[in-house]
Amino acid sequence: MRIAFVSFETVFHRDTETNQRFQTVLEQLAASGHDVHCYCAEFWADESSTVERDGITYHGVATGLEARGSFLARLPFVLAGSSPDVVHATAQPPTAVLAASVGATLARVPLVVEWYGDGGLADDRWTRLAAARGARILTPSELVATWVRERGADGDRVETVPNPVDLERIRDVPAGDRVDVIYARRLDEGANLESLLLALAELRDRDWQTTVIGDGPERATYERLASDLRIDDRITFAGDCSLEERIAAYRGAHVFAQTAEHCVFPTEMLWALAAGCVGIVEYHVDSSAHELVEGWDRGFRTTSEAELADAILEAGDLEYRAFDDRFADYDRSAVTEAYLEQYRTLQEEYGLL
Repeated sequence: MRIAFVSFETVFHRDTETNQRFQTVLEQLAASGHDVHCYCAEFWADESSTVERDGITYHGVATGLEARGSFLARLPFVLAGSSPDVVHATAQPPTAVLAASVGATLARVPLVVEWYGDGGLADDRWTRLAAARGARILTPSELVATWVRERGADGDRVETVPNPVDLERIRDVPAGDRVDVIYARRLDEGANLESLLLALAELRDRDWQTTVIGDGPERATYERLASDLRIDDRITFAGDCSLEERIAAYRGAHVFAQTAEHCVFPTEMLWALAAGCVGIVEYHVDSSAHELVEGWDRGFRTTSEAELADAILEAGDLEYRAFDDRFADYDRSAVTEAYLEQYRTLQEEYGLL
C-alpha cells in the first residue's frame, strides 16, 4: 500500500509527543513493507527535494518551518500527483488538515486525520474547520476523542488507536532490582509527583522502597519535599534512563503510580503494566491514564493522597509479575494492523479495493 503521510513538522524538527507518535506510525508501516512517503517541511541540509531514512521517503514541500504558507499552498497539488492509496495527516497544525483534505479529494482517495493533543486542543476557527475533515479521525484515547468531538468532529468517524509497546522487547530484558513502587515521567510542573510523595509519607511506618525515573526542572523541589517528609532514604531518584533500563526497572517493580495532571496517552505506564506492574492512577480531568486500568483487577483509580496510600497497601496483596499478556492488543504488530484495517475499510468504502 502506498501511504502519503502529511506532517509539516517532524521529529527531526522537534521531538514532541505528537511528532513521536506520528513517526512511530511511519516506521511501523515501513517496517511492514508498505510504500511510505512523508510530505513535510525540509529538515535536511542539502538541496535535494527528497531524502530516504529507514525505508521512509521524506518529501520537502517547503524549505523549512518558516515557510508554512508555501507548504499549505503546494501540498494539495503535490498529493494529487503522488498517486497514494490513502492520505494520512497529522492535525498539527490544523491548517495542514485543510490542505491535505483538498489534496486527498484531488487524488480521489480517503483522508485519515490523526489528532494527538499533547498540550490540549485549541478552540478556534481553524481547529473546528479541521475537526470536520477526514473520512476517519484517529485519536490515542477517549479523552482526546472527546476533545475532537467537542470541536465539531462527527463522532461516527472517530476511532481510538493507542500508542504501542514492544512485548517481545519486554520479555527479552531481564528484571531489575525489586522495588515496591515506581514512578516515571519528566519532572516538570505537570508531573504532580507530590501526590505520590504525600501518599508514601502516610505509609512511612511500613517497609517500602520507591524509584523515581526522570529528570527535569522540578527534580530538586521534589527531592527537597521527600527530605522534608523524612522519606528520602527510601526513594531513589534515578534521573533519565534508557528504554532498556526503564523496562528492567518496571519488570522489577510491583506497582507503577501515575499521578500526572496532563496525559493524552500514558505510554510509559503502558510499558510498566505490560512488564507486570500493578497500575495505580490518580484521576485528573485532563489525563487519560485511568482508561488503561478501568475494569482491570490489577488496576486502581484514586482521587486523593489518602486513596493512593490505601491503593498501594491493597496492591501489595497482589502477586508480583514480570510480564502481563493482557496487553497483547497494544503490541506494535497489533497497533500496526489496527491502522491498516482503518485504511482497508476506507478503501473499500471508496470503491478502491
